[in-house]
Amino acid sequence: MARSPTPEERYARIVDVLAGVTQGPAVSESKKRGFGSSGQLQAGGKIFAMLARGNLVVKLPRQRVDELVEAGAGERFDPRRDGRLMKEWLVVEPGSQEEWLPLATEAMRFVSSNR
Repeated sequence: MARSPTPEERYARIVDVLAGVTQGPAVSESKKRGFGSSGQLQAGGKIFAMLARGNLVVKLPRQRVDELVEAGAGERFDPRRDGRLMKEWLVVEPGSQEEWLPLATEAMRFVSSNR
């Protein structure tokens, strides 16, 4: 039986496939961690995806996040874990049926179009 890729391996594939993105420093390399994540992906200086607590977190239009949450594909991001949800950020767990790369690509396009 083939081993499932780890969240870190899945995230690394996103980094490899998406052209023109920059990756922020790992948590150990920077005090500024951006929502407690590491290696945030940026397009035009704007964060659009990150790996946080083993989950993919992407920035999408609020309506799209609402659709995905309603479909059970993910949940709204609560970086402080205090109930203050970020309405344009979606958390996708490793076990989700939702593919990470298409969501990251969609997020990259979204932040790139909001310059």
